[in-house]
Amino acid sequence: MTFKPSTPLRFLGGLALTAVILGLVVLRVTSCAPVSKPHATAARPPSVAPAPRAPAPLPPQAPSACNVGPADAARANAGSLKTLVWAPFGRSETGWATYAPLIAREIRTACAPDTPAFAAALAAWTAGQRLPADGVMTPVIFVRLKTVIQLRRPFVRLSGQGVCPDPPPASALSWAAPAEGYGGKLVQLRPGAFAAYRQMVAAARREDPRIAADPRALTLFSGFRDPASDAGRCAREGNCNNVQRATCSAHRTGLAMDLYVGEAPGFPPDSSADANRLYISRTPTYRWLVVNADRFGFVPYPFEPWHWEWTGEAP
Repeated sequence: MTFKPSTPLRFLGGLALTAVILGLVVLRVTSCAPVSKPHATAARPPSVAPAPRAPAPLPPQAPSACNVGPADAARANAGSLKTLVWAPFGRSETGWATYAPLIAREIRTACAPDTPAFAAALAAWTAGQRLPADGVMTPVIFVRLKTVIQLRRPFVRLSGQGVCPDPPPASALSWAAPAEGYGGKLVQLRPGAFAAYRQMVAAARREDPRIAADPRALTLFSGFRDPASDAGRCAREGNCNNVQRATCSAHRTGLAMDLYVGEAPGFPPDSSADANRLYISRTPTYRWLVVNADRFGFVPYPFEPWHWEWTGEAP
């Protein structure tokens, strides 16, 4: 007797076969389907790096200690100190002696720039910056030093973002006392900057008799400058956007000031001539500022030894 599947069995078998085929089709489709990409996350704006910390106060150093270090590097530095032809601020100049006090402060040495100990301190600093650590000053090393010093200026960090801060309203500015202005000049600053300035001047005169003996020392010959009048002046003189005067000047903030720190014979105190800047870099007043101004919240502009900015308020 031959077995013949009944109609119900044939129907159930067909359903099973259909289910298997559908399962294979579904498996095939889902395994080949493209994987959906995750939603892109909006990029966060880069945060502004904080200002580099000022170097710690210098420890006392005996004169004999300045003779310890790489002699070859010291000889190389002694030569380039007066002969290096370069343009650290976009203008050709010879030698780096003008910047030696700031460099010494940054690398934490009180020794002269042509000594072995200066070379040793420079080598230690550059090693921390992943630069050649042979103790020889080069333009590449100075660029790094300049960058570190410049980034302590809040105005520079803002400018790096393409921001030119608005000037403060007239009601937010104060006038210097007549004795505080160089030659009796009228100067305006923000009150907080004035308070810090007065504390700094008092300390300088108390700590260095040579500064106390010169009534002109640390007097103000420029402070707040109205952007409109500043723009008109630089347009008339044709030097709006160089190291001497920028179209967006830090003086618009009421936090930047030009101080009398000396002048070479035949030059005004704010002459950017190399001879004048070199002379100023050797004065007791400037040397005191380099070592002590940060105690009161002031940072320098390396190209102009007379230009200092207070960091106690945002520009």
